[in-house]
Amino acid sequence: TRAVLWYPPFPVSFVSGDGCRVTDLDGHTYVDLVSEYSAGFYGHSDKAISAALVDVIQGGIMLGAPNRYEARLAAAVVDRFPAIERVRFCNSGTEANIMAISAARAITKRSKILAFREGYHGGVLTFAHGGSPLNLPFPFVFADYNDSAGAVALIKEQGDELAAVIVEPMMGGGGCIPATREFLEALRAATKDTGALLIFDEVMTSRLDYRALHGAHGIFPDFVTLGKYIGGGASFGAFGGRADLVDRFDPALPGAFSHGGTFNNNILSMAAGFTGLTQVLTQEASRAINARGDRLREAMNVSLERHGVEGIVIGRGSLMNLHFVEGPVDTPARLDDADPSVIALWHIEMLLRGYYVTPRGMLALSLPFGDAELDGFAGAFDDFLSSNLKILPRRTN
Repeated sequence: TRAVLWYPPFPVSFVSGDGCRVTDLDGHTYVDLVSEYSAGFYGHSDKAISAALVDVIQGGIMLGAPNRYEARLAAAVVDRFPAIERVRFCNSGTEANIMAISAARAITKRSKILAFREGYHGGVLTFAHGGSPLNLPFPFVFADYNDSAGAVALIKEQGDELAAVIVEPMMGGGGCIPATREFLEALRAATKDTGALLIFDEVMTSRLDYRALHGAHGIFPDFVTLGKYIGGGASFGAFGGRADLVDRFDPALPGAFSHGGTFNNNILSMAAGFTGLTQVLTQEASRAINARGDRLREAMNVSLERHGVEGIVIGRGSLMNLHFVEGPVDTPARLDDADPSVIALWHIEMLLRGYYVTPRGMLALSLPFGDAELDGFAGAFDDFLSSNLKILPRRTN
């Protein structure tokens, strides 16, 4: 049902989770560095979120009307993320991106969308390896990530046919490649000049700063999309941004865009989301986990250098990706020469050492992941390197 969870020879299946640990069907417990591919940011079975869910379940979950948590979560989102003046909820990050793209096309009365090669904006908006035959049939044009000059030239070339540019401030599925500030500023300036709208897909990256990456950079797009962890473990998506744009969905206004969806405001997501955003992900908690992620990334890179292994860990804060290639890595093309068998070996060996990691090398830390877990994982990674020096790629300089 979810392709990313499959890997050979067979995926591990879990029966329970607590904090930053998960237990499989055979009773083995692992430290979890997958964190539901970043959606499990709050950890497993957070007490405050669990209590909120029990409360709303006991009160009825399908009431067919606005609920007491909907406006509260909307206010919390607007208060937290500076580019979001108004917000609407949906069911996933994929759906949020579809709605933002569709809104941009309807508002501008233009058709084309500029996206970036190897980007990922959902199961039907995936552009890795030339894209997917299941992608939605929007008329896309493509530029290279972090290529400011190339992207600006393409934006100007498309002119009044370009409705929007959609970009991740740090690539997620593309390998945790951070966008340069210059690149994001160039996109902002070029879209303003041509009248296209700028969409920041922060479904994954909003966790990397208390005010999301657009807030950290001080670069404000027209639309921001959210998802993953903000639902507190329940299905969730949101799109928001400039008030004049999102107000086009206001049903009290004549000619408003219709935005339906049975589960858009489901009380499980609203209650878990509000509780997580206001009680669990405090500014101090955000700062601490992202600093811990920076320390883990540094420790892994030190190990790679000390053992002379060709590899680099890139990313920001609590999201990172291990690549067995020569650094630096600032574009997806730098990953083309990676040997997939090496990351597959790392994946299986880390599982055997008691650490649940993704098959592609991405690591996503959850809030309960502490210093003891950091030290343990860094040590296990160092042991993996020293145990496999004869078969790992070696540095040439």
